[in-house]
Amino acid sequence: MAAADDSLAGLALVLRRCDLREAPPELLGGLLLSPDSDRAVVLTAEEAREVEERLKEALARGEALAGGRLALHRRQCPGQEWEISVSALERAGGRPAAVLIDLAERKPARRRLDLLYRAAANIGASLDITRTAQDLVDVVVPAFADYATVNLSDAVMAGDEPQPAVRADYRRVAVSEPWPAGLMQVGHLLPLPSDHPSKRVLERGEPLLMTSRDQILQGLAGHTRLMVPADAQSLLVAPLSARGLLLGAVEAWRTGRSEAFDAEDVRFLQEIVSRAALSVDNARRYTREHTAAVTLQRSLLPQAPVDLTAAQTAGMYQPAGDRAEVGGDWFDVIPLSSLRVAFVVGDVTGHGLQATATMGRMRTAIQTLADLDLPPDELLTHLDDLVLRLAEESGGSGDGIGATCLYVTYDPVTRRCVMASAGHPPPALVRPGSAAAFVDLSPGPPLGVGNMPFEPVEIVLPEGSVLALYTDGLVERDDRDLADGMDRLRRRLDVLCRPGRALPEIGRQLVAELPATPPVDDIALLLARTFAMPATDTVEWEFPADPAVVGDARKLTSGQLAAWRLEEMALVTELVVSELVTNAIRYGGAPVGLRLIRDRHVLICEVSDSSSTQPRLRRARETDEGGRGLFLVAQLTSRWGSRYTQAGKTIWTEQPIGGLAA
Repeated sequence: MAAADDSLAGLALVLRRCDLREAPPELLGGLLLSPDSDRAVVLTAEEAREVEERLKEALARGEALAGGRLALHRRQCPGQEWEISVSALERAGGRPAAVLIDLAERKPARRRLDLLYRAAANIGASLDITRTAQDLVDVVVPAFADYATVNLSDAVMAGDEPQPAVRADYRRVAVSEPWPAGLMQVGHLLPLPSDHPSKRVLERGEPLLMTSRDQILQGLAGHTRLMVPADAQSLLVAPLSARGLLLGAVEAWRTGRSEAFDAEDVRFLQEIVSRAALSVDNARRYTREHTAAVTLQRSLLPQAPVDLTAAQTAGMYQPAGDRAEVGGDWFDVIPLSSLRVAFVVGDVTGHGLQATATMGRMRTAIQTLADLDLPPDELLTHLDDLVLRLAEESGGSGDGIGATCLYVTYDPVTRRCVMASAGHPPPALVRPGSAAAFVDLSPGPPLGVGNMPFEPVEIVLPEGSVLALYTDGLVERDDRDLADGMDRLRRRLDVLCRPGRALPEIGRQLVAELPATPPVDDIALLLARTFAMPATDTVEWEFPADPAVVGDARKLTSGQLAAWRLEEMALVTELVVSELVTNAIRYGGAPVGLRLIRDRHVLICEVSDSSSTQPRLRRARETDEGGRGLFLVAQLTSRWGSRYTQAGKTIWTEQPIGGLAA
């Protein structure tokens, strides 16, 4: 076999010398060439290696190769396709006596049929506009042309409907490889004025054919350096049109000794391009819907890191990639009364605009329910009723409408954190100086099941703790299950959550470390670093339900404001405290609690009692002896409200401090 290998090396040299029939017999050794090969053909080194591999296989087997025909598209002869048939003849003893090689050009009809088949199989597999354009170029070159490009309107790339050709801007989005370095590259805007012949032809929806270099130079005058290959001999431009829209154009070039395009080539390229145009338009329409869904999704999320008295937060959102539609993942940070804050993360079933719209309705509902200061488990119960209503509105069956949600509240005064889950993974918690761990939270059923309770969990957080709320897209991928993903998240939080490290940086690092493959589901991540109110900024008292204590409450309030150097606020605050404590004694019940909280820019006053009856603001008539207390409180404060507690209710007010505090 060594001699055969030597002869194969010689054969490769002969193939590169262009003439197969004039090779000396001593160079070929035991190899014979079929006399049917009557044309000299120049093969590249890569093509010669392909033939060589086929020959080695034939010699090793010592028999004719099944399916041994090898098709070659050669850049030196675009529009032509050559077949090399390799077989081995046996002699006595089973050793191969000769190898027959037949090199012949495929018939044009067969070549075009095969090319159409490849176009149908390879173009349109992706909903990415750029990928679809590149697939089109890869089909055209080298089987049909030496070089090819796809130029599309900027509006098409954005998913919009394009303008008329004379007003549209066209950008190069795909080129064949290798592409000459001196020509316009991918991403460049084509420098074509509105009166350019190419634009005028495209406006009429007709192909443009140039069959000589002189014609090309004259038609593209002023742009030859950037747009015309150095040895270009023929140019064919076919419009990419679909559903009555002109999306762009395909340029096909033949260079050097290649034959010029003819009328049959024009019709053939139009057939390929017309099919590809539908794929490009499908990708454009998908891009439009995907962009709209992502824009809507992002508009419904907090737009910047939130820095509150209770916590500092940062959120990350990444839509699904590739062909997956955007989903209904979201997160939210909702300020509550008395400096408290709520953290929310959720995931709506399904993808696309419908899921995003449902997410928007749910987020609005949660913000409304949060304004009522409901406990997390009660809030999720009300949200569950909403999802059931949405399911009924969508057709009554309830199928396809559902969501998971995690709702967390945190109080910086008591450092109490309460949470409940509706089918959502538990949050990760990193306490200062401790390893990251997941909160021991029993998730209830997903939203939309109905008539099932949600179990709250309460924990106390040291100042500087970091909570990580996330959706399953962050921890569940094709290459690992949910448990593995959660374990990876826990280990990475252990490393990344260091005191002083910015939360946005931690979030970006967590998302950047995910596998490079596009996610099949959205990713939502909310990080929160909790703070605690200093003990010197809060004070509270408890009184019996006796009208005589109202004076004591005013005096204590006045003394505390003096200690905080807020004497200028004493008159208004004493009046507010007097009205609220009086109402608590008259309409509520013992014990009556009074708490003052001093923040950087606001003074908060809270009065609690044992009654669960909510106060009602009304305007008293001139003859009424009462009913003006809450009206006065509302006029003297910037905000006020009431929330239920386990023992009754709390009425709270806020007054701006401004620059009065030292």
